Amino acid sequence: MSTKTTFKRIALVAVAALGLGVLSVAPSSAVVTGTAITDAVNGTATFRSGTSGVVDSDTTTGASFTVSGLVTSTTDSITVTFYEKSRPTGAAATSNTASMQVIDTTTANTYVSANAAVAGVSYGASAATTFASGVTTASNMGRRVVGSTNNTESVTAGNIYQVLSGGSVGALTRGSSTGPIGAKFELFLDSNTTQTAGSYVYTVVATTYSNTGGSNYTVSSNQVDVTIVVGAGTAAAAAALKAPAAANATAFIGTATAPAADVVVTAVATASTTPVAYIKVNENNTNGTAAVAEDSLTATLTGPGLICDGSVCGKSLTAIALTAGTKELTVRADGNAGVASVVISSTVATFATKTVTFYAKAAKTLTPTVRIPVLGVGANTGAVGVAAVDAGGIAWTGTAYIYATSAASALIAGSETPAACSWTATNGIRCDVTGKLVGTAKFKIIDAATVATATATSDEFSVTVSAGTPGSVKLSFDKASYAPFEKAKITVTVLDTDGKALPAQTVSAALATGGITTSVGFSQSSDTLTATSVVLEAASSSTSGAVAGSQVYYVYMPASSGDVTISATGSTGLALAGRVAVSATATVVNASVDAATDAANEATDAANAATDAALAAADAADAATAAAQDASDAVAALSATVAKLVASLKAQITSLTNLVIKIQKKVKA
Repeated sequence: MSTKTTFKRIALVAVAALGLGVLSVAPSSAVVTGTAITDAVNGTATFRSGTSGVVDSDTTTGASFTVSGLVTSTTDSITVTFYEKSRPTGAAATSNTASMQVIDTTTANTYVSANAAVAGVSYGASAATTFASGVTTASNMGRRVVGSTNNTESVTAGNIYQVLSGGSVGALTRGSSTGPIGAKFELFLDSNTTQTAGSYVYTVVATTYSNTGGSNYTVSSNQVDVTIVVGAGTAAAAAALKAPAAANATAFIGTATAPAADVVVTAVATASTTPVAYIKVNENNTNGTAAVAEDSLTATLTGPGLICDGSVCGKSLTAIALTAGTKELTVRADGNAGVASVVISSTVATFATKTVTFYAKAAKTLTPTVRIPVLGVGANTGAVGVAAVDAGGIAWTGTAYIYATSAASALIAGSETPAACSWTATNGIRCDVTGKLVGTAKFKIIDAATVATATATSDEFSVTVSAGTPGSVKLSFDKASYAPFEKAKITVTVLDTDGKALPAQTVSAALATGGITTSVGFSQSSDTLTATSVVLEAASSSTSGAVAGSQVYYVYMPASSGDVTISATGSTGLALAGRVAVSATATVVNASVDAATDAANEATDAANAATDAALAAADAADAATAAAQDASDAVAALSATVAKLVASLKAQITSLTNLVIKIQKKVKA
């Protein structure tokens, strides 16, 4: 081995030894340096509109501060807490109503853990290393806040937040790195607790825990005071809280106190101190708070009746005090019939006109309509409708009465004793009739509880009571033809064995299994037609489309043109003679396709006609040519004949001339 090689090996060994020595060296302690509480900003809060002592408090009104430091060991941390220092005279202790929360972190390397029981922390992956002196781990520790505000939990005084290192962004380990850490916090008053105007001062404490080796820590702290000032509730401020606003101001009329929506109000015109209508006015203050605004109302009634504020009534009322955001007015009858219009306005809003219809005590005309053409034995609700007006043509909505006009009629339905009918804004006057026996009964409508006291009496009318047996079924469409996808109405009607309409009932097994079938499938959203029972309606309705004595289905026609046939077979719910097949047919007409087809057919016909005309023209041309040729030949023959005749004539003339000359010569001689 050469001397040079030996020296190289010695040098390598030395370098390796030095390297191992460097790697084995560790700092004897670590510290959190530069811990500071900075950017402290005091907060302000004001009393919530319309309240006394409750503040509008949120993250925009709190005091804020930032805690930061540099950790040189993964087991170092900073804890943050606060304590009440002073409060306004007379204010209750508020340390348990003030809250602190994390707003953001200042580095991506920061973890913030909330609500630890004491100044200590378990480090998860490094659980063997913990703070000294009775450290525990709270159940919700370990929430991560990295460059966001996703940790919005608040803690109350006496508990702490822990700010520690957290490794790279997105890492799920905690206490896994070193470097700068920091977080911004906010301290604010609870918004649901009564407070007192003045200054609330809190001491914020940031405590550093620096690992000095093993389980030993050096503890130090920084602190700063922050203040939240609650604005005094002056008389001017209190008045401002009661300022009304047009937004969300409402006024509703109804027949009972505190209406929450407008309803139709009709009442007898007979003068009375009992209200016939209630009008509730509501206003919020300018902050949108209910039940605090104050305002002055004006109410004017045009037409019959009186507008009232309590016991004060008239046609026009002014300076009506609206307090605590609400006021209820009433309307009374004054003995006059007609339609009353009520206009209510405040300093910030004019409300939609409200109306009350006053009708005369007595009706002038009563016009009945039999709504249920065939009554069943038993109750028949709303069997008869009544249109009624008073002498002024105003809809009369008083209590009408129905009675059977004879004892014989009363045996079939109803009673000779007048029975009260009912009125609703939706249906008007409706009278119930109880069927007793099969037959026809006659009735009248009156405007009083007895015939003797009635002022108005309707014409006599009849109702029919039936207890027939279901005998047959029939199907029908509401139209003969439809456009593609058009909505169609199918009516299924069950008649009795005499072919007459039946009262409302459910006819079980009226149709055979499968119900109604169709030759062409209907489009989407059509009713299902497979039911075998038929539910017969009592009365027809233009609103719902119901048909008395029938059941209605709605279907949507297919897209293609052509006939659509529906079919069904009567079943055991019908008399034997009615258990036969029935059907109905309608046609789907696609106007655009049919028009195009017609146009194409017409175009074809026109083309064929043009071809025929062209061929006829060609034939005519050939005939003309032949005729022309014949004419030409005839002309030539005639010309030759004429030439011969002319030549003959010339010869005769010449001969005659010569003869004359001879004669002349002889005569001269």
